Amino acid sequence: MIPTSLAGLPAFAGYFAAAMVLSMVFVIAYTAITPFHEIDLIRHGNSAAAIQIGLGLVGFSIPLASAIYHSANIIDCVVWGVVALLTQLIAYGLARLTVPNLADDIAKASVAPAIWLGCISIASGIISAACMSY
Repeated sequence: MIPTSLAGLPAFAGYFAAAMVLSMVFVIAYTAITPFHEIDLIRHGNSAAAIQIGLGLVGFSIPLASAIYHSANIIDCVVWGVVALLTQLIAYGLARLTVPNLADDIAKASVAPAIWLGCISIASGIISAACMSY
């Protein structure tokens, strides 16, 4: 019975590994487009930076989970994961249009803009996930 239950373990491991790599690529890409280094800010106790990058990762993970669920194979999943990543980067750009000092405010530990950005990230992630369900 256990061998039958574990028959899907190789697929699980492959998709999980792909998701972890895509998540790391997301964090690297996301922090590359922001004018500050979130990880340094977080290490210095900046809650706004933690909220911003954390909710951004949640917003990315939602469509990534949809890509895993709906994909035909790992390559298909990675392609849609990249689409989800690009969608999150676009959402960040749109959020900066609505709050021009967004990056400076977050760097100064202002929580309200970080929550705003996080909500935009989650909303775009939910919409992206729904669009992937064709």
